Amino acid sequence: MDYLEAYNFWKTDEFFDITTRNELVTLDPEKDEKEIEDRFYRDLEFGTGGLRGVMGAGTNRMNKYTVGKATKGLGDYLLATYGEALCKKRGVVIGYDTRNNSEYFSRTAANVLSSMGIRVYLHTHARPTPQLSFSVKFWNALAGVVITASHNPKEYNGYKVYDEFGCQLVPWQAKQVIEYVNTVTDYRTIDFTVDDSLISMADVTDNFVSAVMKQSRYDSKEAKADLKVIYTPLHGTGNVPVQKALRLDGFTQIDAVVEQVIPDGGFPTVVSPNPEDRRALELGIAQAKRTAADIVLGTDPDSDRVGIAVKVADGEYQLMTGNQVGALLMDFVLDNTDLSALAHPAVVKTVVTSELGAEIARKKGLTVFSTLTGFKFIGEKITQFEQAKLKGNSEQDYDFVLGYEESYGYLAGTHVRDKDAVVSALLICEMAAKAKAEGMTLLDKINQIYAEFGYYRDALDSFTLKGKDGVEKISSIMSGLRSSASPFARTAQVIDYSNPVEAEPGFETLPISNVLKYILEDGSWIAVRPSGTEPKIKIYYSVKGIDQEAAEKQLEDIQTTIRNCLGL
Repeated sequence: MDYLEAYNFWKTDEFFDITTRNELVTLDPEKDEKEIEDRFYRDLEFGTGGLRGVMGAGTNRMNKYTVGKATKGLGDYLLATYGEALCKKRGVVIGYDTRNNSEYFSRTAANVLSSMGIRVYLHTHARPTPQLSFSVKFWNALAGVVITASHNPKEYNGYKVYDEFGCQLVPWQAKQVIEYVNTVTDYRTIDFTVDDSLISMADVTDNFVSAVMKQSRYDSKEAKADLKVIYTPLHGTGNVPVQKALRLDGFTQIDAVVEQVIPDGGFPTVVSPNPEDRRALELGIAQAKRTAADIVLGTDPDSDRVGIAVKVADGEYQLMTGNQVGALLMDFVLDNTDLSALAHPAVVKTVVTSELGAEIARKKGLTVFSTLTGFKFIGEKITQFEQAKLKGNSEQDYDFVLGYEESYGYLAGTHVRDKDAVVSALLICEMAAKAKAEGMTLLDKINQIYAEFGYYRDALDSFTLKGKDGVEKISSIMSGLRSSASPFARTAQVIDYSNPVEAEPGFETLPISNVLKYILEDGSWIAVRPSGTEPKIKIYYSVKGIDQEAAEKQLEDIQTTIRNCLGL
């Protein structure tokens, strides 16, 4: 049926609850035709990242019925793959963040799975996404689901699926689930009736924090007690586990941003709950100025990303980029890990992450792996390493130490298979405490690294193109780039990840991905990719200069070139 037929069906069929029908009745088919088309012109796609979309009534929205459809497809897949007995025994763990409707959608998913005879472990409270990953392994579940839209604006929500190792589904796994989801063509076939006997309320916060604590790398009680920290969970899930971990580790001067501690899916104190955005940390920075704090930490709503601001000489606070923090963590973690105890230590980054951390790792003798964008690919590497060790596969037998991506996501240890802002906050505070004890800040430390490895300047341009027209515009941009010569002078190589690209020796080619990367003769690079979770096209830049001025000038020139080329 076309979008108007779908709209009228949802508006009138009594299978849909009265709230849904009333929301649609308020729309005028003439005045609101564009809105109706956007709500119903397609089904909200269950892709490799699960579901993510604007909340509301419609086939292209996050609501009870689209969540139910995804869950029924997942349940059908699990039953076909593992059988009824294992599904009833091991089941699925479901977690959720503090967004509007997250708890409701988690309960919806629990109801659908239980109606299919599948056991459910439902988180008792809103908790971080990495805790969901941990919970899957803790309960020996077959899969996990977390209701979150991460750092997206407040009108969004999402649905991510994890495998039995606690790793978000990678493309080959997601493809299998998608096939089952797509067979659900009639929403009336979804059973929302709960079987309470198959639902257990689960809270493993203490166990999760204990696992995080094992990643501690610095034990000076005096230095930790001397560090003044301002922390904000941005109305999200990070407050309990982050503060618990830091205090257990010996940090005593932790002040939370009171206005942002309260869980609130409306995110009333920020434009966007994204720690990559300086505005999200404004209240924390203001509080830091009043108290002369050393560092400001901010975690996103599902607490898998963390942003920081560091006090500089004039009393102001400077935000550090994800690439800078990743390089600092690489230096700190590797310097404080007994690498001699590991047979084949390795670190993992993504193809749009700066090479600075990789250079640090290689100098210290570690193997560096590069994956596609998305932390699930880093999680997949961890699983591959562990499975290789179990099977005696020497070609893939590595010891994972650290993984990170430029978008403020980091992981040390293997307690989870996703980026973890809780363990990241712990390690960031430890290295800040160590630096302060040495009379330095983290900015001083990164400048030391630049002096040794060269000045790296990394940036991200992100352009939002909403609705059906936006989807078409993004597609046109990528097609135009692929059909044209490189817009950059002195291009040494163009890598199109929509074609097979060789991975590291011993591993297969990388999965197909809609990414173009231009590598220049001096080693600088530019990557262009549509976001997999938002209506955006993203352009990543990484340039390396002999000093800050040279790097800044080159970055400015490259940004102007690509913006003009794309008309953005």
